[in-house]
Amino acid sequence: MRIFKNISLVILVLLYLLAGINHFVHPQGYISIIPHYIPAPVTANYLAGILEIILALLMIRPATRKVASWCIIIILGAFMPVHISMLLHAPMQVGSVHVTPALAWIRLFLQPVLMLWAWWHRK
Repeated sequence: MRIFKNISLVILVLLYLLAGINHFVHPQGYISIIPHYIPAPVTANYLAGILEIILALLMIRPATRKVASWCIIIILGAFMPVHISMLLHAPMQVGSVHVTPALAWIRLFLQPVLMLWAWWHRK
């Protein structure tokens, strides 16, 4: 079980690191899905990217993993309006991805799974 958890942690760190970097590589895809009522969408996108990179790095060290895990859960909760908005506006085009209602539902239901994944690594 220990090896599985270690592999899971490496995958989690890589996913958040790559997701964070992607906010800078392909900002328009993220900015386009930020609901209109969230102020400063460009700034929000870059802050989300910075947070994801920092939290991925903090997940590496056991001393900072608990705080990073809880922060990931909090930002995933903060991202829920984006996924709800995507569901309400599906079908839609986000960069090269055509977001169907089914895909929007999957993305929305994936949020609690990602939260549990981060929570599992809190120790």
